Parts: sequence; structure tokens; C-alpha cells
Amino acid sequence: MRIAALLKDRCQPKKCNTECIKYCPIVRTGVEVVVMGESGKPEISEELCAGCGICTHKCPFEAIKIIGLPDELLDDIVHQYGENSFRLYRLPVPKTGVVTGILGPNGIGKSTSFKMLSGELIPNLGRFDNPPSKEEVLDHFAGSEVKDYLEKVYSKKFRTSMKPQYVDKLPTVFKGPVIDLLKKVEERMTVSEAVDLLELQEAVKRNMTDLSGGELQRVAIAATLMKDADIYFFDEPSSYLDIYQRIKIARIIESMAAEKNVVVIEHDLAILDFLAENVYLVFGSEGAYGVFSQPRQVRASINVYLDGYAKEENIRFREYPIRFESHPPRENWQQLALMEYGELSCEYPAFKLKVDAGSIKIGETVGVVGPNAIGKTTFVKMLAGVQVPSGGDVDRKIKVSYKPQYISPDFDGTVIDLFNTYVKDFFESGFFQTEIAHPMNLKVLLEKNVKTLSGGELQRVAVALCLARDADIYLLDEPSAYLDSNQRMETAKTIRRTMEKRGRSAMVVDHDIYFLDMVSDSMMVFEGQPGFDGHGMGPFDMRQGMNMFLKKVDITFRRDNDTNRPRINKPGSRLDREQKGKGEYYYSS
Repeated sequence: MRIAALLKDRCQPKKCNTECIKYCPIVRTGVEVVVMGESGKPEISEELCAGCGICTHKCPFEAIKIIGLPDELLDDIVHQYGENSFRLYRLPVPKTGVVTGILGPNGIGKSTSFKMLSGELIPNLGRFDNPPSKEEVLDHFAGSEVKDYLEKVYSKKFRTSMKPQYVDKLPTVFKGPVIDLLKKVEERMTVSEAVDLLELQEAVKRNMTDLSGGELQRVAIAATLMKDADIYFFDEPSSYLDIYQRIKIARIIESMAAEKNVVVIEHDLAILDFLAENVYLVFGSEGAYGVFSQPRQVRASINVYLDGYAKEENIRFREYPIRFESHPPRENWQQLALMEYGELSCEYPAFKLKVDAGSIKIGETVGVVGPNAIGKTTFVKMLAGVQVPSGGDVDRKIKVSYKPQYISPDFDGTVIDLFNTYVKDFFESGFFQTEIAHPMNLKVLLEKNVKTLSGGELQRVAVALCLARDADIYLLDEPSAYLDSNQRMETAKTIRRTMEKRGRSAMVVDHDIYFLDMVSDSMMVFEGQPGFDGHGMGPFDMRQGMNMFLKKVDITFRRDNDTNRPRINKPGSRLDREQKGKGEYYYSS
């Protein structure tokens, strides 16, 4: 079976004059595989496509994907959006008593599966031009767990509650006071109980339009938990949250699984590993197709995901495996200090920040950890020269490249115009194309307008632009935000590789432990009372810094025997107790 997919948002026939037709061997025999559709864009005939792949290489916009799939998947198609459009194969099945996880890249059908499992979207079984009824869908899945589950959803025997993926869109749907929203869903718990559970005492006094991303996330989770349902769906619940909040939310979700069906889509692999029991991997091609694999135990699923090869399905979905180092700190950076700063302070009417004196060495990458609203971003802004300290001085002799936490797409033009405007020479260099553009998959974004990029696309462009500037130190504030698991790992490796090969230094603020573990040589730790006062300490060596931080979070990490990735120990487990007794919160040697 072959999918001849045309990604219509990328196709630009006016620029290429449908050059793809000229290279098709079947066209030369008088049969056109690529024809002009009513929209004025090419459409591919899947039946006539020979799968030679020539057009995919010749198309300058990567608008065409020719994908070969095994014939046995024909009977497993669940949904298709249209001719030459995205297709989804198989569905996950929630189970009572455990948290079911879903892991896979963006644009591959995970959120679509949530819509089907909640009854919001009826699977069309590939019949996009003649959708089946609910009864036909149930007949199709007869004898399977999917049929038993959907039957309960369609007959209203199952009530569902869903936390949406894009919580930043909530203020456009509901603009009133937070308390009014929560009162509407006051069922299995009261507003006061939800406020205490999710620490929303300040947020509940304000309107939805006045909330930060982290507050919006916690309000959305509270509203989901308050509903009395049989199955709960959480689409990326850790976004915008710091590690303290992520662990707390994970514990709350895990505790629900004893009596409810719970399904979670999560890109933070440490959190997914902590809260889920069974995990469905989703592999495929962004915007073209997605296939749900059979469920695996969470450790096995994450290890398969990192390896990039699903042995049971005989599918390689990544060119190379992702590896973690047993001992993260490098020993080859120069011990000379690149940047030194004395004790710094910054005071606002309601917040005070103090940072101990420190230095960043040449070639060193410093990770920065701590709760939200504790002063991490303010500190990075002081180093970048964006924020003037109330007390203390920062070395201004070195060149700084800064990627802020919140990215505003205010450039009027395409992505390639953006790079040509600011970093034209380095953008055209072999180093940029090989070490930055390729691993971060920028090629498919170059012809897109910057203002139309999604959050994840904009993040990749912003990180790449930051790394492309000529600087001595690179300051990156939350570079993993909006990225899926694979993109996070690739971005972390890209940052680290760029620092190593160019002999530059970096400071990275982030909440993803896997990301920080891959990218960091040392660690700064911020603590205090969020929103009131903060204290920055370090940099410390990696183990000392992480031990200080994780002791505050009250969790311990170990290393996976097969992949060396960090894994959160179950609270109260033997390893958890032993490591806490030794003071080894990060991982044991």
C-alpha cells in the first residue's frame, strides 16, 4: 500500500509551475499522476503513483511525500481527512486501574484520537466522502476492545472530561472570572477543593484573560478534574508548568487511575515515565499519517522511542537512536572564566531577586532550574543586558545572543527572509546547514511566513536564529516549550553540539529534566517564594546542583540500565529510600 500525500499548505505551483509533473516517469507515457485540482494546486493520484520518489526530491518545497506502508494496515485505517490527506491507523484503548500514556511527535494524530475516544469525532474508516454511521463504526470494530469502549461512549454510558492541548486559547472562549468558569463544572469536587488542590488562590480572583500560561494550565486541569466523568483525557498537562507543579499534577492524575479511566498525552518523558503504566507509541509522518502501535509497559515504550526502532512492527521511525551519557559533565572545557558577575539584585514593588556572585567558564553550558516566578528569566535578562540590575554589575565586554522565553513573531516575511536579514553569511555556511538546520528540520519551514508559524515551529526558528548569531555566550530561556519529545531531544543535542564544536558557552533555562540532562555541564539553582522573592545560587557541578534542586522537589532519579536516561523513582520505593538516605537525589553511581 502506498500513500501519495500532497501537503497542500506547502505546495506553491505559481513558483514552480508544477515542475514535479516533468519528472514523473508515468507522465512520460501519457498518464498524468500529478494533475491540477480545482484549487489550482496539484493533486496526486495514489492509484497511478509508481512510488519512484523522484518528485519528492525535485519539489523545492517538500510538498510531496510518497510513503510505502504494509498492506495489512489497510484494514486498520480509522480516519482520513480527504484525498491525499492525513490518515490515522488504529486507536488506543483506555484501561481502568492504570494511566494510559500516548507518546509520539506533533502532527501525527494523538489529539485526533482523543476526539474519537471522547465521541467528539466519529471515525470515518477512510470513507471521507461517505462517512459511516456510529452503528457501522461499531460493526467494523466488532470483537475488539475498541468496539466495547466506543459502544459505551456512543450510548452515553461513559461520561468524558477532556483537558485541551492549547490552554492559551481558553481566554478567547471564556473571558469572564475564573471562579465563574469553575462553578460551571462543580461536580465531583467543589471550587474551594479544586483551588486548594491546584494552588489557584490568586488565579481564582482574576479574569481568564489576566492569567499566565501556568495558571491557565492549572485552571484547565482543575476544570477537568471537577467534572464527574468515567474517563479523563489530559492533552499535554505539563506545558507551562515548572518541575514542582509537574510532579504534583502527575501524582494527582496517577491517584485518579484507581477508579477512573485516564489517558495522557505527554512530551516530558520523565513525567510520562512517572505517571503512566502502559504507553502507546505513535509513529508515522507529520501531516501525512500516524499509526498506533500495540501498548507496551512504560519503560519499554520510552526505550523503544529513544532507540527509534519498533522491533515488533519492524519499523524504524528515526534515523538514529537518542543516547544519554552516564556522566553528563564534560572534562574538556577550559577552566578560564568567560563571564564573571558579582552579587546581583533586582527589586520590583512586589518581588525581590538576589543572585550570588558566580562565573561561566569558556565552553561551559549552564542549566538553570527552579520554580516559576522565582527570578530565572529576570537573571537571564540581566546577563543579556535587557534588564538593568538594582545592585551589582555584569561584564558587558562579551557578545551575547539571547532567546527570550516568550517569542513574538513580529517579522514581516518568510523564515528564509528572517535568516537572510540577520545572519545571512552563517546561514549559508555548511556548519549551520549540517549542525543546526538539518537536525532541527528547518527546511520545511523556510518558505513559510514567520507570522503563520505554530508555537513549536516558531520555537525551532528562534533557537536556530539564536545559535546562528556570532556571540561568546548564548542565553536560551525555555527552548523546549511547545516542542514534542523528539524535537526536544534534537534541540538539546543541537545546542550542546554547537557549543562544543564552536567553543562557546551557553546558559539554558528549562523545566524538562531530560533536556537539561542532555545539554548541561553544570547547574544553577533558584529557590525562594514564587512571586515574592528569589535567590539564585551556583553554578554548581551537575550532581551537586541537581541534588540541591531535587531535594526541594522531594523526588529521586536513577539511571535506566539500557539507555542511561534519568528515571524518577516511585515515592517510597526501596531505591527512593536508599538514595534519600545517601543524599543522592540525582542518580547513584
